[in-house]
Parts: sequence; structure tokens; C-alpha cells
Amino acid sequence: MQGAQRENQGRILERHRRYRAIFISDVHLGTRGCQSGLLLDFLRDHDADTIYLVGDIVDAWRLKQAWYWPQQHNDVVQKLLRKVRKNVRLVYIPGNHDEFLKSYLGIHFGGVEVVASAVHVGVDGRRYLVVHGDAFDVVVRHARWLALLGDWAYETALVVNAGLAAIRRRMGLTYWSLSRWAKLKVKGAVNLIGDYEQALVTEARRHGADGIICGHIHHAVIHDLLGIRYMNCGDWVESCTALAETYEGEFELIRLSHPAEDGVRDLVSLAEAA
Repeated sequence: MQGAQRENQGRILERHRRYRAIFISDVHLGTRGCQSGLLLDFLRDHDADTIYLVGDIVDAWRLKQAWYWPQQHNDVVQKLLRKVRKNVRLVYIPGNHDEFLKSYLGIHFGGVEVVASAVHVGVDGRRYLVVHGDAFDVVVRHARWLALLGDWAYETALVVNAGLAAIRRRMGLTYWSLSRWAKLKVKGAVNLIGDYEQALVTEARRHGADGIICGHIHHAVIHDLLGIRYMNCGDWVESCTALAETYEGEFELIRLSHPAEDGVRDLVSLAEAA
């Protein structure tokens, strides 16, 4: 891609596809914003030899404040465990919202490997460091109270989004996300994303890796703009995206339409590695 991100190609991917590896992050089970139904659709239609859960799969922060765990969230857990029973390798890298699992690093739970980080070796032999990314977020590391405040603000923005979406639908307008707009347009937020990506790329170089795979900031992307491949899985709250490696060694970002956008659940390729 000559160091440039390839934008939305609008290609519909066939259902029931199998990949060499799938990377999923920031599901936030235990919150009302979690798009568990769309994730179940994705897991039913897609398999892989290895599935990496790249942190914040369960949101213990939110569960400590108020318990919310509908059947559909339990179904996601059961679906993942059924894949393990079918010989899918499942690697769980805890994030900041499910940091309680960091006490169990190196332990297998029913075939689920819990590790602090992983190295994924691609078809072409390139090595990709896989981390959640919270360790490289200055706010999370040094100002936990601010991180909690930001988490509350994000949840509030999602509630506002739902109201705006209903009003815009009645007016015949398309879906528009306040939280996504703020993330991509507010100068401070854009700068934080840039700083975060640079920190992750630096860490990959420190490990002698050829690329980095992460989550945490809910911003799905594949690019080589910093001299080495940076890939972020996105999330299952707004973007509803997963990263996948094909058997040919190509990496794809796959997105399911958010129900507030158009209700369509076809899978569309957002970006693809050269």
C-alpha cells in the first residue's frame, strides 16, 4: 500500500468464511452499549484456526457499578467456548476493563490461554506483537480517575447517540455518531490517537516485531504510516469490527453495520493489507 491506508472498498464478504486468525477487542460485555447480537452473527458465520481476544472483552469497571448481564452476553461467552471445543485456539489478552484477569496470566481456563501479550506469526513469517494497548495510554497509566471520567463521558455520548439516531431516522436523515465525531474531529482526541499509535509502533520495534496489533481506543484501522504496520481491531460498541488474516496472508478489517445506521448486517471490507 506504499505506506498509505486503503480506505473502504465496499466489498461484501461471503458468509461462513474461515480465516487463519481473527482478532477481536473491546466487546465490553456487561454494558448496554455492547453490540452482542452483531458479534454473535459474526461468530456464527466466521471461524479461524486461532482467535485472539485483544482485551476489554468483559467490562468489569461497569459491572462493579451496576450489574448488567443479559442472556445474549452469556451466549457470546458460550459461543467462544464452543469454538475452543472444536479445536480453535483461543488466546485472551486482558485489557484495562478486564484487568482482573491479569492475576491469572499463564493459566489456561478450559483451553483459553490468558497471556499479557502474544506474538502472531503471519503466513509470510512476519511477526506481529499483539497487546491490548492500555499500558501505552498515558491517561490510563497515570490518571485512573480521568480514565474513569472519560469512560463515563463515552457511555453518556452513546446514550445521546441513541436519541439522536431516533430523531434523525424520523427526519429521514442518516446515522451520525456524536462520540465518533468527537474522537475523529476534536483536536485533542486526534492528537491522543496519534500519540497512542506512535507509542505502540515504538513498542513493536523494541520487540523486534514487524507490526503491532492492538485495541483499546475503539478506532479500527490498518496502516503503515509510521514505518511499520499498525493494526487496531476497533470495537463492538460502535464500529463493530474485527481484524482477520486470510490463509493467503492478507489482513482485513471486517465491519458489521451498526443497527442504528441501517440495520443491514452484511459484512463489508474496510481495509486490506497489500
